[in-house]
Amino acid sequence: MRMNPATRIIPTVVLGALVVLGACGGDDPAIEYNKEMMPELAVSSYIEEVELLIGTPGVAQPLEPSGIPQHPFLAPTGQAGMHGDVTASGTHPAAGPLGNSPVIRSAKMGDLAGECAAVVFDSAGRLFAVCSDFFEMALYAMDPDDLGVLAKHVLPLRESHSGGDLAEIMNDTSGGAYFHLDAQDRPILANAERFVQRFVLEPQEGMATQLTWRVETEWDLNPVLPEGARVTTIIPDWDGFFWFVTRLGVVGVLDPESGDVQTLQLIDEEIQNALTVGPDGVFIVSDHAMYRFERDAGGAPVHTWRETYDRGSGPKPGAINQGSGTTPTLLGDDLVAISDNADSRVNVVVYHRLDDHVGDRLVCQIPVFEPDLSVTDNSFVGYGDSLILENNFGYDGPFGDRTLSQPGIVRIDVATDRSGCEVVWESDELSPTTVPKLSIGNGLIYFYTIEFFPDNPSWEVWYLMALDYRTGETVFKLATGTGYEWNNNYAPITIGPNSTAYVGCFGGLMAISDGA
Repeated sequence: MRMNPATRIIPTVVLGALVVLGACGGDDPAIEYNKEMMPELAVSSYIEEVELLIGTPGVAQPLEPSGIPQHPFLAPTGQAGMHGDVTASGTHPAAGPLGNSPVIRSAKMGDLAGECAAVVFDSAGRLFAVCSDFFEMALYAMDPDDLGVLAKHVLPLRESHSGGDLAEIMNDTSGGAYFHLDAQDRPILANAERFVQRFVLEPQEGMATQLTWRVETEWDLNPVLPEGARVTTIIPDWDGFFWFVTRLGVVGVLDPESGDVQTLQLIDEEIQNALTVGPDGVFIVSDHAMYRFERDAGGAPVHTWRETYDRGSGPKPGAINQGSGTTPTLLGDDLVAISDNADSRVNVVVYHRLDDHVGDRLVCQIPVFEPDLSVTDNSFVGYGDSLILENNFGYDGPFGDRTLSQPGIVRIDVATDRSGCEVVWESDELSPTTVPKLSIGNGLIYFYTIEFFPDNPSWEVWYLMALDYRTGETVFKLATGTGYEWNNNYAPITIGPNSTAYVGCFGGLMAISDGA
């Protein structure tokens, strides 16, 4: 059954509810909130007024198209996966919301939590997401406007759920948290039982108006994986072969036609992040090194170059493991970028990625953020020759002390002659855990930030935040909710083809759009 939440105006500020008050200039912003599907956090002992809209609505200043090539086996660029496309650019062609008479809707997607880690869109504009709470994990089809559920398929529960350890559950990126949408609108994921599955959305038998998910094809990885190996992500390369990785360092290739699977084990290395594919190869970062992979003559995965980086002396507050926290981002047709984990200040590290490059692969290694308060655990935004990243130092999960999170957002550009890199701008805004996204359609970069009540820093208000790509100036912050359920907890922002910004949060999913 489809669920349609009603929309209403919330006229007062209550901690644990949503906030509406005068914005800059003293006028009440015309903002419409829906909270019916995400229950309010009841805190009757503390009431405080906060700013709902900080700054002013933006003005669209579109950027030139990114020029990212369309993957032959995946959905259109910007709609295919968590990072927007297989180069992990973190960009979307559509214009995002400008903050004009905003409409904010939300959907509760589980009994306890229910975070939606990735959002994609099919050719009909329907929203697909994998969401997980403490009791189940499921693939959803949803109405992109009101977030009504159109279809749901419960996935096998991950091993991390069985122990009841919150930190382990929230740091587990396996079981379908990363998934991709192919060119025929079919989600592809690897479930917790280590089966690769490809789904189709179709009418239920005998009920033309009701939809259901059907597993169209599945492939069993159990015969080739060691015990306990969890597949984190799977994605087709430019030839249609499915590449996958596990947390404990297995790199594999599945031939979807024959079902043959071949693997390679990285010894004593961990792979926490997603892999990236380009027309020129497959790029994977472990907690020790950056790799380029391809298939050898027999179809097996083989790396053609490997570059170690500074992994530091241990994990930092705000990082899942020791090593790079970034999915490799491809720039242009010749570069790949990651962050390292150097002890004092992490570095943005850019390499020449082409296999036939002659000479030193390192283009630049440039330190970012404040000494001893620096870590990045989310993918970059990559546009043209620019990289934008945030500081995640100090973040300690949805129930941790978020006042320990450290500020910092920076844009770094690579020289056109590849002679080095330079810092273009820095912002002292706080973005604790966002996978940020750039709207090419309006020139704004979207983050998710937090403001604390001055006389009670244990309570917070969460905001969608927009920065100007060109200058780094903060354009606006738009309040979405108060309390831990509104923490996005490493979920991405996604700009849909309908110009709506979708933000996964601890309690479910939000849709933020401009009004009439």
